[in-house]
Amino acid sequence: MTLTDQRVVVLGGTSGIGLATATLAAREGAQVVVASSNQRSVDRALSTLPAGTTGHVADLTDTGDVSRLFEDLGPFDHLIYTAGEPLALMSVDALDLAAARAAFELRYFGSLSAVNAAVPHLRAGGSITLTTGTANHRPGAGWSVAASITGAIDALVRALAVELAPLRVNAVSAGVIRSPLWDSLPEETREQMYAQLSASLPLGRVGEPEEVAQAFVYLLRSTYATGTVVTVDGGTLIA
Repeated sequence: MTLTDQRVVVLGGTSGIGLATATLAAREGAQVVVASSNQRSVDRALSTLPAGTTGHVADLTDTGDVSRLFEDLGPFDHLIYTAGEPLALMSVDALDLAAARAAFELRYFGSLSAVNAAVPHLRAGGSITLTTGTANHRPGAGWSVAASITGAIDALVRALAVELAPLRVNAVSAGVIRSPLWDSLPEETREQMYAQLSASLPLGRVGEPEEVAQAFVYLLRSTYATGTVVTVDGGTLIA
């Protein structure tokens, strides 16, 4: 299926995987809309995205804000949700429950809220693609919150695919990607983490946002895929 003149909304589409996905979809002919909670982030993304892309500011943890966004946007064909806060791993003995709740608020409940607000505006033949990860399958120490979120998203995708049919609902599961989500770590710590993970992976390196974007665009086009999680992880799950 061609993306020409298909209208694609990317929530969290102003940095990292979301920006790479918005860029690829626009280059392949889609009319792309990106949204973020930060006006400067939207402006910065629009300065790099192909001409014709539009941007909006919305707090994706505020259901009223999300509803207003989709009312303003009107009909469209595909929803992609890539929004996420910088990752902060936490052990159980040092658990920050407020931070854990905040992570669920944006990644899980933000996804659910966006779907709820978007469905009345999605055209027939459209799709929803969420973002998950490999933590629920291969968690490490400190990953209990992240693993819980990804497990919840995986289950949500399957349930929504049944409930919203014939709309297609899928997700992309990314391994560790060199993206702004890790910017909360000091640079030396971050690079050391990338190096250690690279040594453990069959492909010998961590991924890039552009590589994950290819999976999102594949799911936009794949008219016979629903309830599916496409994994792009450099071999994490078999390492």
